Amino acid sequence: MNIKNLSGYNTAVLPYHLAQSLVAGIRYGFPGKKLRVIGVTGTNGKTTTCFMLWKMLNVAGHKTGLLTTVGWGVPGLTAEKLKQLGVKTDTPPDRDGLIKQIEHMTTADSFTLNRRIKIIQDEGAEFLILETTSHALSQFRTLGIPIEIAVMTNVTHEHLDYHKTFDRYVAAKAKLFKKAKYGVINRDDPSYRVFKKAINGRSSKENYAFYGIKNPADFRATSINLSASGVEYTCGDIKIKTQIPGEFNIYNSLAALAVGKKLGLPDDKISIGIHALKEVEGRMNRLDLGQKFEVIVDFAHTPDAFEKVFTSVKAPSKTGHIISLFGGAGQRDKTTRKERGEIAGKYSDICILTEDDPRDESPAEIAEMFKIGCKKAGMKDDQIIIELDRKAAIERAINLAKPGDLVLVLGKGHEKTILRADGPHPFEDLKVTAAALKNLKTS
Repeated sequence: MNIKNLSGYNTAVLPYHLAQSLVAGIRYGFPGKKLRVIGVTGTNGKTTTCFMLWKMLNVAGHKTGLLTTVGWGVPGLTAEKLKQLGVKTDTPPDRDGLIKQIEHMTTADSFTLNRRIKIIQDEGAEFLILETTSHALSQFRTLGIPIEIAVMTNVTHEHLDYHKTFDRYVAAKAKLFKKAKYGVINRDDPSYRVFKKAINGRSSKENYAFYGIKNPADFRATSINLSASGVEYTCGDIKIKTQIPGEFNIYNSLAALAVGKKLGLPDDKISIGIHALKEVEGRMNRLDLGQKFEVIVDFAHTPDAFEKVFTSVKAPSKTGHIISLFGGAGQRDKTTRKERGEIAGKYSDICILTEDDPRDESPAEIAEMFKIGCKKAGMKDDQIIIELDRKAAIERAINLAKPGDLVLVLGKGHEKTILRADGPHPFEDLKVTAAALKNLKTS
């Protein structure tokens, strides 16, 4: 039996987390205090928003570090510098000074977090963009890291296996705003009042700004144009164009815009910086190896993320079909599996159910839960394929695709391993999918 599943375990270990974070902060000299920290929280969109902020600030001439689900680092960071510091990484920093993150964790443990912040601070960064999870906030991992600006992307059902109720989940995320001097809040999200109260409990409207599309907001997108290559819109006097598609990237870029305005960046630096971001690994990544159908790899793994992905894409031809591939992580919130299956079934012509970090749960049982949702959406048995080996499932999806179809590979995105009962195994959706496309071309 996994001790972490025992009732009351998460509360019982909070003193340990607090002590660990305190020791880590002292050991590394609370490096966050020497940086201007922008914390980003929410269920979906955190990583892309972080990358937009990071790109925008660096393009504007402000050396900025980044700590996200996908990677961490700061411009100028090199493998040689890390070697001198005794820091080992599986992959060296790229040309932007970013290191791909291997861990299946957004906000690292307090020792890793503070060590990385110290490296970023020592490299002369002015700002730090910190992707912040509800787990991290509940477990004091961000202790001693002052937040200048807090950003909320959206809040939908996730991690209820840990928080137990949605209200507790929202309250955990709102802790970031209680730490912050200023808040940037998605006005179109139903939970916006909780975040407004968290930042506004001690101050006035001067301490927060709303952004959105549907409701009145300080930063509101108008004249919206959506295309396969990105989104365009106007916000006041600023024209924004992204290189990443999907209506949800209007929200992500609006959040970045609101932060840029608060920091006093010129309008042209904001628009140029947001447009400079070409893609984020594992987020709406299109793979084109010359095939006659479209392939997208995305990290979507919550009901809200599923809905946003499916409603933002379509098959490239009117007669094309959508083939979606996904699974569900073990030891995580089970209550949304049927819902995700129903969403995928609503928009897909074929659903391929497979593994996604099953851990010590039965992948077959997880798949059956998704199948119930697919059938609830009206799918027939011959439209639902269960292939528990993820590599074989991806290959099957690629081989099934016809000209004009769209293949969606969902759930793992940037991740570099798959977690099975016997531990992690090397696995990357992007690489496996690309290999399947190459084999298709040569077969």
